[in-house]
Amino acid sequence: MNSGVQNLVISLGAMQLARKIPFDDPDVLLYVRIGYVLSQVIVLGAYYYVSMAIKKKNDQTVLKYVEPASPMSQDEPKLITTTYRDYDLSETSKLLRSVYMGLGMMGVMHLYFHFTQPLFIQALMGVKNLYDAKPVALYILGKPATGDLKRPFKAASMFGPAAGPATDAAAISEAEKRIVKKEE
Repeated sequence: MNSGVQNLVISLGAMQLARKIPFDDPDVLLYVRIGYVLSQVIVLGAYYYVSMAIKKKNDQTVLKYVEPASPMSQDEPKLITTTYRDYDLSETSKLLRSVYMGLGMMGVMHLYFHFTQPLFIQALMGVKNLYDAKPVALYILGKPATGDLKRPFKAASMFGPAAGPATDAAAISEAEKRIVKKEE
C-alpha cells in the first residue's frame, strides 16, 4: 500500500477515533495540545538532525537529472546538476517548509476557529509523515539509497506509478543539447 493510501486510511481512522474523545473536557484538551506540540517538536528535531547528518557526511557525488516542466507551463524540462549533499538538503528543506505550513494552518484552525479534532489527527500524521520522509529513511533509519530511496526521489502518486525526474542518459543528453543550442 503506498503512502497516499496509508495517509488516507490513517486520517479516516483518526477522525473516527477523534469523535470519541471528549474535547470539551479541559484536561483532555490540554493533553491533546501537549501531544500535538510534542509530535511537532519531534518532527522538527528529526529534520534538524537529518540536516546536520547531511552536512556532516558532505557527500559530493554529482547528481544529474532532468526536472520535468510544470504541466500548466510552456517551459521545457530543466537539466539539474547538483550533489547528493545539496539535493538532500533541499529535500529536507521542503519537508521543513511543509511542517511550518502545517503549524501555521493548525494555529489558525485551532486558535482562531477553535477546532480541536485536527490537533489530534495532525499529531498522528506528523509522526507518520516523518516515518515516510526519504531523507529520514536514509540518514536516521540507515536504509540504503536503492529503489524508492535512489536519488532523485520520485514523487509518490495515489493513482499510479511514482512520477519524478528523468535520470536516464538519453533525457540528460537531450537536455544538455537544448542548453547548448540556447547558448549559441
